[in-house]
Amino acid sequence: MTSRERVLAALCRQPVDQTPVLNPTSIATVGLMDFAAAPFPQANRVPEPMAQLAAAGHTKLGFDSIMPVFSVVQESSALGCRIDWGNETGWPTVIMREPLCREPDDIRIPSGFLAHPDVRCVLDAIGMLRRQFGSEVAILGKAIGPWTLAYHCFGLEPFLLMTADDARKAALCLERLKEVTVLFGRAQLEAGADALTLPDHATGDLVSAEYYRRFLRDLHAELAARLPAPLILHICGRTLDRMESIAQTGMAAFHFDSRNQPAAAVKTIHGRLALAGSINCPATLLRGSPMDVRAEVFKNLEAGVELIGPECAVALETPLENLEEIPRAVRLWHSKNTASC
Repeated sequence: MTSRERVLAALCRQPVDQTPVLNPTSIATVGLMDFAAAPFPQANRVPEPMAQLAAAGHTKLGFDSIMPVFSVVQESSALGCRIDWGNETGWPTVIMREPLCREPDDIRIPSGFLAHPDVRCVLDAIGMLRRQFGSEVAILGKAIGPWTLAYHCFGLEPFLLMTADDARKAALCLERLKEVTVLFGRAQLEAGADALTLPDHATGDLVSAEYYRRFLRDLHAELAARLPAPLILHICGRTLDRMESIAQTGMAAFHFDSRNQPAAAVKTIHGRLALAGSINCPATLLRGSPMDVRAEVFKNLEAGVELIGPECAVALETPLENLEEIPRAVRLWHSKNTASC
């Protein structure tokens, strides 16, 4: 199978020749930027370096997918949020001195949203990668979910207080912001993406499982129905308590955190969607050795995780040899298990 065939089959829970290695979020590092001659912040705002850095995830690291969206702020920039675009050792972030929105009626999708430079950059980079790689590699886009967009537009604390003080108002905000997710997601698919990551940071550290059911389960199901491609939902942190609800959304896959034991995640999901993950970023990939990476890859494969990769965006200082070990460990595990049969 080609890398693209392998990824798309796994997302549909169909047989594969080998477990695919996926990067639903970001594997950009300082070392990869140097290799590709595509540093931040240019790789977040200019199509050519964005495509070059993304391509290195396949050509240098050996991943089966390419993901050109390294930040979570492209849409927020186009909506009018102030952005610190960072540098080679710092991520882009929303500058929250004053919130962009205070009421649902403040949410406006500009008429030129898709022409905004920080949105256009992503669409052009996806088109470049599709032309370069054809049907060889799976190209992933990224459309940020409404819960995360609400954090960016209203501020994290004000929005969470709104969910407690005026749930109807919070739900209306999410209803309006979901149209940003759909608009940008469809544009990325038209540009050549095969599937989309949908990060929506309703982490267990901040949001209860009941909140996920109340505010996001049905909304995520609607997004899965309206976006005509496999969706990979990403939520950081402890999420085992909401995986039953996530399994009801119609998502193709859930990209989960290493704070959830893979065997428990597989048992809870029970084959209703694919699982992607969950190699620990701060301990294993950043500070561990290739042997530590191999052990964690084996643990996920033995649990039955269908797509292997980092649990979240990797630290920018992550050693390349640890990322290269992920596909190497997958090949070794399959070689050993094939031989034992």
